[in-house]
Amino acid sequence: MVIPVTAVLAAAAPARAQMYDPSYPVCLQVYGINGGYVACGYTSMAQCQASASGRSAQCIINPFFTPQGPRRRPLLRPHHRR
Repeated sequence: MVIPVTAVLAAAAPARAQMYDPSYPVCLQVYGINGGYVACGYTSMAQCQASASGRSAQCIINPFFTPQGPRRRPLLRPHHRR
């Protein structure tokens, strides 16, 4: 029973890890016969749509986008003693 399971696992195509760059808010998802890919490197939907035009692709919002704006310090509240 171990041999058939091993053969099936060895024949399965390896899964590619999908990377979403959290630095960019928009990603281009490209479709192809041999699979597709996601490229996150767009700062606007319009910029991405220009790249997707005429291709089997679509623009999506990056679910892992983390804006790198100025970091705010937490507000410190005065401690009142009673």
